[in-house]
Amino acid sequence: MTKLEITPAQRRALRAQAHALNPVVLVGDRGLAPSVLGEIERSLQAHELIKVRISGAERDVRETMLAHLCDTLGCAAVDHLGKILILYRPRATPAAAQAPDDRTPVAASRRATQRPGRVQQARTVAADAPGRPAPRPRQPAHGTRRPIGGTATAPRPRRRVGSALSLRAGRRSSRTTRS
Repeated sequence: MTKLEITPAQRRALRAQAHALNPVVLVGDRGLAPSVLGEIERSLQAHELIKVRISGAERDVRETMLAHLCDTLGCAAVDHLGKILILYRPRATPAAAQAPDDRTPVAASRRATQRPGRVQQARTVAADAPGRPAPRPRQPAHGTRRPIGGTATAPRPRRRVGSALSLRAGRRSSRTTRS
């Protein structure tokens, strides 16, 4: 496979993304065995951006392993930090998973019923279906106002006003003092 090349700006962004990642593949004393290469391949397909930890090798050996990984798997070397290698390879988009043609009436009607950024779930369960419970009422969308401390019909309880010190002082003033 050919080695993937990335720009310095992409490298910087990928390095920032990889900061929070943990190594998913550990290369031991046997080096880059076919089973290890297969595991790195599966991890790249699943995650795109991975960290690989190499144990017990000198820096020049790790550099040759990094070059061999990039040539063999067709990925890009994002960074080499000590014994950690950061690798990136974008996912290949299969032709079957691409969006349907916009000119078809089915795709147009599907887009019209969906709100952008949300996945609509089809509710086909009827309330009177035997053996099935009735669907639960929908929760309000995120960001809508809900009553605090009561229901929608009951008023909210009265809140005490004032700072904590003034409330405390008011409580003390109602007590009788010792003489």
